[in-house]
Amino acid sequence: MTERYPNLIYSDFGRRFDQDGFSVELSIMKLEGSPEWTLEVINSAGKSFVWEEGFENDKDAYNKFLQTVAEYGIYFFVYQGTVIQFPWR
Repeated sequence: MTERYPNLIYSDFGRRFDQDGFSVELSIMKLEGSPEWTLEVINSAGKSFVWEEGFENDKDAYNKFLQTVAEYGIYFFVYQGTVIQFPWR
């Protein structure tokens, strides 16, 4: 018998999010049979931000995204990671 890989299930909360002239793609998904949802945000440069924590449901993941935008603004996803910090010697 061939082992079947689980399907990837996408939430209806996933969408393009626009604010202050900037856009990001919001993706909320889980593996079929998994209890946890994953939250990912991708900016226009293709940089991906994935939360390490899983979420009990897709709405909790969406609310976490909205909370992050309310707290830090969309700029958190747009400009984050454009400077590479080198360790001091």
